[in-house]
Amino acid sequence: MAVTVDDVRAVAGELPRSYEVLVRGRIKFRVKQIVYLAFSKDETLMGFGFPKSERQYLVDAEPEKFMLPDEYNMRFHWVVARTDKLEPDEMRDYVIDAWSMCVPKFLSNPYRADDAD
Repeated sequence: MAVTVDDVRAVAGELPRSYEVLVRGRIKFRVKQIVYLAFSKDETLMGFGFPKSERQYLVDAEPEKFMLPDEYNMRFHWVVARTDKLEPDEMRDYVIDAWSMCVPKFLSNPYRADDAD
């Protein structure tokens, strides 16, 4: 079962300073003016903030699930996932990690699994 926009909304909507916008027919989630998550118009692809230094490894490890962004977006900390391949828990982790790249640590620490100990 594919991860849906509503599944993502349930996670992103609970994150401090996060809000949803519609830009040229595409659903995006932002913190201030920084987009940390965006869907393709048909909602089959979910782009999200991800460290540049790790994205090639992620894509190489699971090419059926992840892909590099288009040439224009390669300059950003960004990777793209196929929503029909993502598990809900995995999606939640990626959404929170992308959001945490845009907010102060004191806001993100309570949401990060590695800091919950």
